Amino acid sequence: MSGAVRLTRFRECEAALRNRDLRQALYDAGKVVMEGVLLALHGDEHAKRREVEVRVFRRNFFRYYEKEVFPATLAETIAPYVESGEADLIAMGYRLTVNLTADFAGIDRPERSGEETDRLITLTKKLSEGATMVHSTRDPAELNAEVAQALAELDRDFLAASIARRRALLEAAGTGDDDADLPRDVLTVILRAEDELELDDAQRLREIGFYLQAGAHSTANSVVHAVDEILGWAGDDPARWDRLDDPIFVQQCVHESLRLHPASPEAWRRSLCPVAVREDESVPADTRVELDLFQANRDREVFGDDADSFNPDREVPSGVMRSALAFGIGVHSCLGRELDGGVLARAGSDPARVQYGIVPLIVIELLRLGVRKRPDRPPEPDESTIRPNYKSYPVTFTRVSR
Repeated sequence: MSGAVRLTRFRECEAALRNRDLRQALYDAGKVVMEGVLLALHGDEHAKRREVEVRVFRRNFFRYYEKEVFPATLAETIAPYVESGEADLIAMGYRLTVNLTADFAGIDRPERSGEETDRLITLTKKLSEGATMVHSTRDPAELNAEVAQALAELDRDFLAASIARRRALLEAAGTGDDDADLPRDVLTVILRAEDELELDDAQRLREIGFYLQAGAHSTANSVVHAVDEILGWAGDDPARWDRLDDPIFVQQCVHESLRLHPASPEAWRRSLCPVAVREDESVPADTRVELDLFQANRDREVFGDDADSFNPDREVPSGVMRSALAFGIGVHSCLGRELDGGVLARAGSDPARVQYGIVPLIVIELLRLGVRKRPDRPPEPDESTIRPNYKSYPVTFTRVSR
């Protein structure tokens, strides 16, 4: 195996993400949960799995989730925190996102109770630890054992019954094309394409575990980073706070925060053959290519001299997304990008018709409630990982009437 080369410039990372001679390598350390999942596959095997799982996004899927599913979940989940006037955004973010992610992955929660959600959150957080093991500060053997146990418990307590229910529904539906009564989730499309995919039980468990943890972990952290950046930007400026009453502007703020705080601050690839990684540099086969997305998204040549700063009015070059490389690009771009971040509204758009995305909708609601940091309890960093995430982020709601 050759050494490693690190890319930090936006255009270099963008090209590397599109290069099919570079395979995914960041999650090799987390094989206990990530081995053989969609994100870790390459080439024809990846294309085949992605073609099946993208079928979840049928019949205006994103608008359906945003307009029909999410409002009830948001109202139900946030109500106790609003009643108390305070919250830890990390804990609340996981409660908001884990149920939605479970719906998307295909994990049933028959009790719909707080205790059941707490149980799922615990398992999801452990799977997230396993997936990001390369950045963990903990003992790998100990963490591997904990993640394997979490997978076993997910299978026993949630997935087995979810599979049985979907098999019965698929059998009742037969071979017809009308799938209106079937669940709209990854597990259903996987079971429907069993002969096509040939996944064994262990691989199917890891695939569903991957979807469960990836959506909840990244969404919850994206909400907290966005709130932190917006509160710092608005400060004590009434004019800036007035602008935050515009939901389209808040969506723009969220995408600027996503640029500064990509869910994964880096991506690793391994070369399958000699590959050009810079204009004047190539690497031999079996070289690890580290893409520093955190720095690439702050490249001054692309985003200007204030690229390290939060500027929701930033002008980005044509062909560059406002969120930069936060959702990836190319064959491994995030399937849930529009679910999480929506579709950026054009100037003059009707706010009622905009597809905002789950993260902007949560932030919009938090701002409506007057979210503020607690001066007596500052945020705490998560020291179990080198990723720049928070362990807790205490807030109060200043516009709650009692």
